Amino acid sequence: MKFCSFTKDGTSSYGLVTDKGLVDLGRRFAEKSLRAFLATGDMAQVAELASANPDFDLQDVSLDPVIPNPDKIICVGLNYHAHITETGRDETPNPVLFARYSGSQIGHGAPLIKPLESDMFDYEGEVAVIIGKEGRRISEEDALSYVAGYSCYNDGSVRDWQKHTHQFMPGKTFAGTGGFGPWMVTSDEIPNPSILHLQTRLNGEVVQDTDVSLLVTSIPRLIAYCSTILPLLPGDVIVSGTPGGVGARRSPPLFMKDGDVCEVEVSGIGVLSNPVKAEV
Repeated sequence: MKFCSFTKDGTSSYGLVTDKGLVDLGRRFAEKSLRAFLATGDMAQVAELASANPDFDLQDVSLDPVIPNPDKIICVGLNYHAHITETGRDETPNPVLFARYSGSQIGHGAPLIKPLESDMFDYEGEVAVIIGKEGRRISEEDALSYVAGYSCYNDGSVRDWQKHTHQFMPGKTFAGTGGFGPWMVTSDEIPNPSILHLQTRLNGEVVQDTDVSLLVTSIPRLIAYCSTILPLLPGDVIVSGTPGGVGARRSPPLFMKDGDVCEVEVSGIGVLSNPVKAEV
């Protein structure tokens, strides 16, 4: 199944994406957000709605970030060998983690905002892991059973601000820089995320292309590691890392600019597409 969050005529909701259109779940269930539904909702009841007449066509709503209000977004840096090599950094025995704030996220079709303060706005295509049930100190063997589903993510990075100090955060959570969508595909359709393929395109040109099996720290180990630090909650998002090919490491550098279109495609999920708009 595919779940999305959306806004229609100023009202926020969440829904089931079908071949016919969008079934509004917010008007059918007590839970009024996808995060809340993941915590307490009944997936079997949603499955029964797969053949229902849709409430909306997808093009008639604005898609929001898949989880607009997660308790936490944990991003993983330097998690593909090719990206480690291009940055000149050393591989670490444990994952490099940093936080992104929910207010920095946008949905499919919304503009990625190149901030006034920088011309070094870079793309980072990634696979997002959405947690479906609470867990602490989860074992690697059990980790995938805690996953609600997967989505596409563009961890848009303001590179000069990222390099202000040894901490990544300033360049990683500017307003309007984190694309998340278009929807979540439930984990029953993707029992093994390592078979996924990730590709990023800028104005139609392939700039990143990798298999998720090449992650340095696998998705099960990421879940186990992060859940050791603090409990993972339904709706939490782990952004699993970007492959080689980022714009900052190209010669000459390739940064996103006003009028560009960036796409992140993950096999079995779909395409996250966002235009780029310069802040004025």
